[in-house]
Amino acid sequence: MRNIPGIIFSFWLCGLLLNSRADTFPLADGAALTGDVVKTTDAGMMLHLGDNTYTNVPWTKFSQEALKQLSSQPKIKPFVEPFIEIPLSQRPQKPAVKINEVSRLELPPRQSLLGALFSSSPGLFALLLLYAANFYAAYEIAVVRLRPKGLVLGVAAVLPILGPILFIALPQPVPAAPVEAAPEVDPVTFAVPGEPASEDLHVTGVTPGSAPAADTGQAAGQVFKRGQFTFNRRFIESKFSGFMGQTRSAAEAQSVFILTTASGPMIVERITQIAAADMQVQVVLGETRQEVAVPFADIQEIQIQSKDA
Repeated sequence: MRNIPGIIFSFWLCGLLLNSRADTFPLADGAALTGDVVKTTDAGMMLHLGDNTYTNVPWTKFSQEALKQLSSQPKIKPFVEPFIEIPLSQRPQKPAVKINEVSRLELPPRQSLLGALFSSSPGLFALLLLYAANFYAAYEIAVVRLRPKGLVLGVAAVLPILGPILFIALPQPVPAAPVEAAPEVDPVTFAVPGEPASEDLHVTGVTPGSAPAADTGQAAGQVFKRGQFTFNRRFIESKFSGFMGQTRSAAEAQSVFILTTASGPMIVERITQIAAADMQVQVVLGETRQEVAVPFADIQEIQIQSKDA
């Protein structure tokens, strides 16, 4: 029993000694923490406080004074050094930047676009290409617009680009239909059924689109050729309406309708039916008559000849 007070006094003395060894760390907000360091990490430090509690304090909450105090301990120094601010006077000076002189390309003098093209090799090459394209365009325009090639090319040589534009803007000339001389042909005799056997039909050489001859007393023939006339329904109805009825007048009765196609000529008695693309005609085949369909596209020539007495 006599040792109990001594034991109590020993514990009190140990606690007093422990508290006397605790460190005080000022914080950045002005407060302070007193306790023993338990462990340190990259994020902060764990302290054992006097009320027998533990707390984790990040390094950023310590003041610079506390960080410098902790840096005196070799084990804690690597953790706190990154958070200690170094005064400007103690910071290492950056080396001065040395700018070296470099050689620069000289800019060409300012000039017009044409001047720049003529003063460089790529520019001259581009101009030659444009000039050649100008001649090619002039040639194509001369072909399409039916203009003399020499004239169009000459103007394009003097006025590049503007010359071809001028000719393509002009209206296209309409070429005159060529007048062909009627070839001399030998008279051809046709036998017409229902006519006297002594009467012969002669087809003589005629001029395309010519009018009847007044001095002979007979109606001279007319020739309508493809290329000079367009064979369609309107043309047939306007030119040969007298051959579309059941009966013909006295003047048309003395005429013969000769239709020439790719298969050869045929004598047409009358036109029985006409459509948009073809027509039905009654033709003479020997002693018989037969209806034949003739497309307008197959017609090469139409002749109206007079019967010779």
